[in-house]
Amino acid sequence: MASPLAERHCKECKPGTPPLPREEIDRLLEEVTGWDVEEADGHLRLSRIVKFKGFIPGVELINRIAPIAEAEGHHPDLLLSYGSLTIQLWTHAAGGLTENDFILAARFDQVIPQSLN
Repeated sequence: MASPLAERHCKECKPGTPPLPREEIDRLLEEVTGWDVEEADGHLRLSRIVKFKGFIPGVELINRIAPIAEAEGHHPDLLLSYGSLTIQLWTHAAGGLTENDFILAARFDQVIPQSLN
């Protein structure tokens, strides 16, 4: 059996890397909490909105997840608003979702306090 997503690390993707088939996306989606798959700009992406009170909790959350993303060499789109942080993941080189996106989502799940959901 494969190790849990949160224990894996992202692998380098080169242009032309194929995106995951929908069946695999659906399987991996069951392993992450609070994430949705959406279509945007002609590709699929993972998206999660984390809600909280105020602005600073979102800044603090960005400060927790940014080092994880940097260490994995895989960088999300982050939209911070008063009361929420939207996190969007997709692999540009593949033009869609890869296992890396789910690995990063699972690793983020470990540092998003349950009280913020």
